[in-house]
Amino acid sequence: MTPRTQIVVGLTSLALSAGLAIVRDRLPEHTGNVITDAPRRLADVLLPRDSDVISSVVPNGATVAGMLGKHLLPESELSALVQAVSSNFDVRKLRAGNIYKIDRLFDGRIRSFEYEIDPTRALRASRREGDIAFEAEVVELPRTTTQVVVEGRIDRGAPSISESLERAGERLDLALAMADIFSGEVDFNSGLQPGDSYRLVVEKSVRDDGLFVGYGPVRAAEFVNDGRTLAAMRFTFPDGKSGYFDTEGRSLKRFFLKTPLKFEPRITSRFSRSRMHPVLKYARAHNGVDYGAPTGAPVVSVSNGTVSFAGWTNGGGRTVRVRHTSGYESEYMHLSAIAPGISPGARVGQGELLGSVGQTGLASGPHLHYGLRRNGQYVNPITEHQNLPPGEPVPAVLKAAFEAERDTLFSAMRQPARVLHTNEN
Repeated sequence: MTPRTQIVVGLTSLALSAGLAIVRDRLPEHTGNVITDAPRRLADVLLPRDSDVISSVVPNGATVAGMLGKHLLPESELSALVQAVSSNFDVRKLRAGNIYKIDRLFDGRIRSFEYEIDPTRALRASRREGDIAFEAEVVELPRTTTQVVVEGRIDRGAPSISESLERAGERLDLALAMADIFSGEVDFNSGLQPGDSYRLVVEKSVRDDGLFVGYGPVRAAEFVNDGRTLAAMRFTFPDGKSGYFDTEGRSLKRFFLKTPLKFEPRITSRFSRSRMHPVLKYARAHNGVDYGAPTGAPVVSVSNGTVSFAGWTNGGGRTVRVRHTSGYESEYMHLSAIAPGISPGARVGQGELLGSVGQTGLASGPHLHYGLRRNGQYVNPITEHQNLPPGEPVPAVLKAAFEAERDTLFSAMRQPARVLHTNEN
């Protein structure tokens, strides 16, 4: 074969190969004995970014204009955005530490702005098409709510409800809810025993980005304390009001809370007709109970009532007294501060904040002195609380509905599955 012939054959072979490759690309794909008409996938085309996202937190004492102005936004853009934000949100409620984001085009114009109001809501402002103005609205942030069963026990490694729940992966909010539910039956300051256990049904909400939003109300709970089993279920009446009841429909809400504090403090001095005063150094009556607690711990009213005194007393320092029905008056001494709005004549509800723990007056350290009068005479608060009857039971006309809901919840609570159901919000 001559060199010229070799060149012609080589070019012909190359052309045929190229042609076959083109034809092969256009032929249907073969998968075993099956022919498919799926086209060949082309590689994704990556477009260059046309904007950048600035993420920051609201500084202390910030205004919307000052917060956004530090990012050197064009004056016209800044003015339009501030106007849109201010018309849809009370800018006085801007909270330091909350997150905000600005999506800014490379030419300096703002595409959108988002401020996280709280874990469930955000303020969003977006540029109108072909306009310098913005449209703003408050939106609900997507979240998932799951009804779960939580359980734990009290032991040396976790001697309090808060520590036990923390070990179970839960938060302080849930411990406070448990203490509130059983506050009329258990003294969480000193009444817990190793071996106590609990189980409850509650809803937990988590945002799509994984941020924990919070708990819903505890639906049902069971608490084993010192060998006795206590049960509670949340029941909602037709008028929308709710309360906690035992399995027979009896209210768990007592006339008085167990203590005017939550459950972390301890009793440091009990009611006594003769006690050596730690400051005065002579024996005299101790007309109440002392609870050791850190300065600033919240102090709440043990029952509904009217404030009869709020001010300074020589021995008690900052003091609040609340008059209740049935001839009772409660007394809270040595406060570091009295809550706003707490003044003589003010109405307060059970569990409403009265002030904060302190050591004003004759006090050797931070604590709350809690006293209780009945018909003008001091009585032992601990025994008096225990002797008071519970609140009203579930009405007879609603008993069937209560029992049906009770059976469903307590049956679910004792099942092996920990997650009962999930809702998308």
